[in-house]
Amino acid sequence: MRCAAEEDRAGGELAACVVIVGGGLGGCAAALAAARMGARVVLSEPTDWIGGQLTQQAVPPDENRWIESFGCTGSYRRFRNLVRDYYRTHYPLTDAARAAENLNPGNGSVSRLCHEPRVALAVLEAMLAPAMSSGRLTLLLNSEPVRAEVERDRIRAVVLKNVLDGRERVVTGAYFIDASELGDLLPLTGAEYVTGAESQQETGEAHAPAEAEAGNIQAFTWCFAMDYLEGEDHTIEKPARYDFWRRYVPELSPPWPGRLLDFTYTHPPTLKPRELSFAPTVAGRPDPQTPTLNLWKYRRIIDRQNFEAGHYPSDITIVNWPQNDYLLGSIFDVSGEERRRHLEGAKQLSLSLLYWLQTEAPRPDGKEGWPGLRLRKDVVGTSDGLAKFPYVRESRRIRAEFTVLQQHVWPPARSEATGRPPGEVTAAPFDDSVGVGHYVLDLHPSTGGDNYIDLPCLPFQIPLGALIPRRMENLLAGCKNLGTTHITNGCYRLHPVEWNIGEAAGALAAHCLKQNEPPRRIRNHAPLLNDFQSLLVKQGFELDWSKLRT
Repeated sequence: MRCAAEEDRAGGELAACVVIVGGGLGGCAAALAAARMGARVVLSEPTDWIGGQLTQQAVPPDENRWIESFGCTGSYRRFRNLVRDYYRTHYPLTDAARAAENLNPGNGSVSRLCHEPRVALAVLEAMLAPAMSSGRLTLLLNSEPVRAEVERDRIRAVVLKNVLDGRERVVTGAYFIDASELGDLLPLTGAEYVTGAESQQETGEAHAPAEAEAGNIQAFTWCFAMDYLEGEDHTIEKPARYDFWRRYVPELSPPWPGRLLDFTYTHPPTLKPRELSFAPTVAGRPDPQTPTLNLWKYRRIIDRQNFEAGHYPSDITIVNWPQNDYLLGSIFDVSGEERRRHLEGAKQLSLSLLYWLQTEAPRPDGKEGWPGLRLRKDVVGTSDGLAKFPYVRESRRIRAEFTVLQQHVWPPARSEATGRPPGEVTAAPFDDSVGVGHYVLDLHPSTGGDNYIDLPCLPFQIPLGALIPRRMENLLAGCKNLGTTHITNGCYRLHPVEWNIGEAAGALAAHCLKQNEPPRRIRNHAPLLNDFQSLLVKQGFELDWSKLRT
């Protein structure tokens, strides 16, 4: 390979074999894969933390129920093991926690590995360190794409702007992977893409709308971390938009049961009102028992009982709840002013939720508010206490060689297609599989007025065709911007699946360079596809569910 990640003294450009835009889980996994296969890599990230959902967005991993033994790539499993090792090496765990094979630092109910954003960051940096030390990987933080140079159907370069000082840098490459949270390379390069909901006429999906709704996008959420110190007052200043958010009732169909800032919400599978609970744990007292899901424990990232007595004065939990899902607009394909307005609106919603919890929320003991709730700015590494970047569930998606539809993963549709009972069907098989995943078809309330769409989903494969655009020759999807629909985005957007997508894209780019074959030919020529899939298996990829032992 003649490309190299080095400065071109004549033109002032940075050149690489593989340029990855976006340092989230897909971007990090793509960099690991391409670098281990010998490619020179440039990885850019618009914030100062790599890690995407796990770090800058402060979202503990949403994973399939078999994740401890199956359903992810080998490198993702290594990441999970390293997180646990990090706690065992550096933290004062109790003897019982240290001995737990599947240590869950936060014991949050949402995940088997609820942990701190900074620990995920430390592990990811350690995993990338060998490639960076050797010079094979160049990491550009605080760098966002602003322009692209395209010749016919090939990208020649991407221009990155430093968000701190405004300086621009041209990065050339043989292959480009869009692993950004919003699919930022797609409009910059002129690649065809889709946003929002496709029409039922286009996709044939049972839950697609009759007409396409490009602006109908799932809510995004600005997460934050907090702990609870009883007897203390950590009430924040009243947010400027608190009165608005205190009165706000989402306009959704089916209807939301009342005000957003309330413990009653729409139960996703049934779409009926359901009560949630909130009861912080207090050191020295038994954990409170609640009649319904206790939001305090839902995304808890530190359970103080896993650590030596006195090390933590309180548990630490992440707030990513129905109550801070922002529904009033999108932050992509809008004007800069509108984007800023929605970003600030989402921040105001999350701060208003915290203020409501501190001052007005009904307590099980009949009182109002928990003033001892403390915003943990240090946990997320920001001055305002909110995550560095909002949790974005749905981005731009490429018009791909192959698009995953609801019919491929939804049990009733597979039953109709195969003539077998819903309990006996599997997801549609993909001959070009580059990985596996599983999650429910989980769509949060949307900007178009939809309430939850929450449907069962079969364990599925990730088709290579969904990573390859229809026209662009050296661009690959590296995260949730692959060829899914508004509906199937709901099961392809989670942590281990995004990692698998990115790792497959990085491996494909490096493999194409070695073989001097384009991605489209790798996919569509059986011997080349078989060779690539064999390579993935050797690198720890699981391409189907046949070896799962339930």
